[in-house]
Amino acid sequence: MTSPSLSSSSAAGSFPSGRVRPGAFMRAAAGAVPPSGLVMLAILSVQIGAGLAKNLFAALPPSAVVFLRIAAGAAMLAVAARPRLRGLNRRDLAAGVAFGVTLGLMNLSFYEALARLPMGICVTIEFLGPLGVAVAASRRRTDLLWVALAATGIALLAPWGQAGGLSWVGIGFSALAAVCWAAYILLSASVGSRFPGTTGLSFAMLVAVVVIAPIGVTTGGADLLHPGLLLLGAGVGLLSSVIPYSLELEALRRMPKRVFGILMSLEPAVAALVGLVVLGEVLHLREWAAIGCVVIASVGATRTT
Repeated sequence: MTSPSLSSSSAAGSFPSGRVRPGAFMRAAAGAVPPSGLVMLAILSVQIGAGLAKNLFAALPPSAVVFLRIAAGAAMLAVAARPRLRGLNRRDLAAGVAFGVTLGLMNLSFYEALARLPMGICVTIEFLGPLGVAVAASRRRTDLLWVALAATGIALLAPWGQAGGLSWVGIGFSALAAVCWAAYILLSASVGSRFPGTTGLSFAMLVAVVVIAPIGVTTGGADLLHPGLLLLGAGVGLLSSVIPYSLELEALRRMPKRVFGILMSLEPAVAALVGLVVLGEVLHLREWAAIGCVVIASVGATRTT
């Protein structure tokens, strides 16, 4: 996940202002890799993290896995960028809380969709969020083409009267994740202007933990204390949050944002490939065509925004 993951809002050309600052070792290692390679590694890390999370569904419900992932990510982010509330007013804190609630709901809805749909399909539908923001921010008539292309892709995914087709509930959760991702993009700009440095995202992650904890702890129960599951949850948080954020930040220092956005538009296709290799999720030709439509629409919207 970009989302389904906490990955950047690439298609909109907007990026979360709160980022983890890579350590000296990470910067030195990243400096030897071309920026385009860093972006692809970040995408791969996010999707492998999503694949690892989906494997955990056999032991824990999706809401409990989300709690483990966000809690682990919040702990790592708090160490790298400790939230500072001094000097913030009520409006600043309200924006941070709204950002955190959106972040928690985005991840929860994505993981619920992931439990019901192939990973590539989940990310493709969720990607309509940043794509919608990108198109809404543009006034070019050609963007109507990208809207039509994305709509065609979603129409190809819909299980119209198909027995054993994709789950409508899963599609609904993916659509909710897309709406949350769009809100996440818009809120990120506000939080980035109100919170110093990288503390905005760190604060939002802590809020997300509080939001998700009741349902995550209730559904996970005592299984959340299993050492093996805790370790896997930490791995999901590392792969889905800390590593990709660090790589993306380094890439953004060395390449134009528009190029970064175009590369990030490949995420649905990468998710489908990771789902095939890691989870054995074989997609039909029509589903690959749908993913292609959304990817092309995202690339087109990014180039013209």
